[in-house]
Amino acid sequence: MIPDGAPYGVTTGPDGALWFTLVHQGRVGRLVPGRDPVVHQLSPADGGPTVIVAGADGAVWFTEFKGGRIGRITVPAPDATAFEVTAFEVEVFEVAAPYGLAAGPDGAMWFTGLNTDKVGRITPDGTITEYQVPAPGGMPSIIAAGSDGAMWFTLNQANAVGRVTPHGEVTLHPLPTQAAAPVGITAGPDGALWFVEIGAGQIGRIDTAGEITEYPLPDRSCRPHAIVAGPDDALWFTEWGADRLGRITPDGTVEEFGLPTVPGSSAAEPHGLTTGPDGAVWVALEAGALARIEVPRRTP
Repeated sequence: MIPDGAPYGVTTGPDGALWFTLVHQGRVGRLVPGRDPVVHQLSPADGGPTVIVAGADGAVWFTEFKGGRIGRITVPAPDATAFEVTAFEVEVFEVAAPYGLAAGPDGAMWFTGLNTDKVGRITPDGTITEYQVPAPGGMPSIIAAGSDGAMWFTLNQANAVGRVTPHGEVTLHPLPTQAAAPVGITAGPDGALWFVEIGAGQIGRIDTAGEITEYPLPDRSCRPHAIVAGPDDALWFTEWGADRLGRITPDGTVEEFGLPTVPGSSAAEPHGLTTGPDGAVWVALEAGALARIEVPRRTP
């Protein structure tokens, strides 16, 4: 349980601890498995911290969706710095809504502007460069580093996966399924990018040449949300609409696991997940907990 908090994103930091965001409380927490969590209050607290990842600079970085900021917190002693995403502001929206975030191969952090049709690059000193995505209203969502040296991202409302090079050249790959609404994306153990289609109840795979394969899930209404590479050469994903955790192998074999409901809540609300420092899969349950799932040992 996380006292008085709603975990949304979770990652393993460079210090071997779990770091997580509390989206409704404006806080970032740190948890060493087997110990009590330590929570750091952000100021201001109205930013809605969401996605959190380990940076290439030894710090932990996170997006503040509501506050229009990108945060950086030092490890292990938490000292937070916030960078305003002013370059992404547009007249229609009050803030840029930075959401997806990932470490790039160039030593910078790359992020998406959900409201702005742009992806951005931010250096450790806060310098921001922006690149236009040619899909008006496409809602760039989650972003990940690919095996080809480029960054790959989902476009939730444009029904596509995008690729941006370190020099800002953007290419879009439309999905075969209409209204698939992709969200999470991650690099897989096979050199391809794997993503989830929250609108279609499918898992997708795109290789670096742009070839797409889709795998329908047993429950097409399960609302898959986030996906990560696991410690077992498989991909693990959350099923937000069904309170389940899923696993898919590179050949498309799917397994599903139930998640516990949080005391005092009727649901688990799984969002982000990560491979923990202990080799387990950890899931952020917005209902108020971090769930630990032991990864079964596989017989060769």
